[in-house]
This record gives sequence, structure tokens and C-alpha cells, in this order.
Amino acid sequence: MTIRLTPYLIMDGNAKEAIQFYEQALGAEVLTIVTYGEMPDSTPDDLKNLVAHAKLQVGGTEIMLSDTPGSPIPKGKQVTICISSNDVEKSKQIFEALRQDGQVNMPLEETSFSPAFGDVTDKFGITFQIFTESQN
Repeated sequence: MTIRLTPYLIMDGNAKEAIQFYEQALGAEVLTIVTYGEMPDSTPDDLKNLVAHAKLQVGGTEIMLSDTPGSPIPKGKQVTICISSNDVEKSKQIFEALRQDGQVNMPLEETSFSPAFGDVTDKFGITFQIFTESQN
């Protein structure tokens, strides 16, 4: 079982610009970019070019980022921590531990991109995305 903690940057419609900036400023290498238009769910036309998920390699570290369409990004949510696991049960255990005296922002559930994904803010106000990698 593998667990990784990755900084996750939440952008306000300018993720593509941020990616280009980090490529130049940090020497980042783009590993993945998926737009909302490429997701299986239906997306309004004005959001299709926004970034649903991107992963960059900066030296020995990865960072992830995406646009959050619609509402403004709440204070404390611009940078979150993505906890990745390749084990659904471990993801459930981590999610349940972090939700104690915290707030569930998105229940841990199967999505089109993960067998178990959820978003929780712990009792200290730190937001974590719990992401389970698909096993092929």
C-alpha cells in the first residue's frame, strides 16, 4: 500500500495560465491536464475549457491543480492536501479519522475518476482531498 501527500492548488478559472507560469518559473513538467469538457459528465459550454485536473512534476515533487467553476474559492481552500492511496479501505480509514469534529465537504464515494474520492476539512480547518487510485 502506498500513501502520498500532494499539494493541490484550487484556481479561480486561471489554471491554464498558472500551469504555464509554473512551467517557466519552477521548470515544472506537465504530466496530466484534463478539462471539464473531457469529463464524462455533461458540462456547460462556458466551462468546457477549464481545467478539471492537472498534475505537474517539479523536481522530485508533484503538485496538482484545478479550476473551481462558479462560486469564489473560500478562504483556506486555495491550497489543500491531496492524500492518495491505492487501497479503498485505507482511504476510508483516513477519511473517517479526518472527519472527526471536522466537516465533510464531499462524501467519500466512487466517481468517474476514482473508486473512492472525498473532500473533508479537519477540526483544525485544513482541507484534505482523499483520492484512491484505480488499480488495473
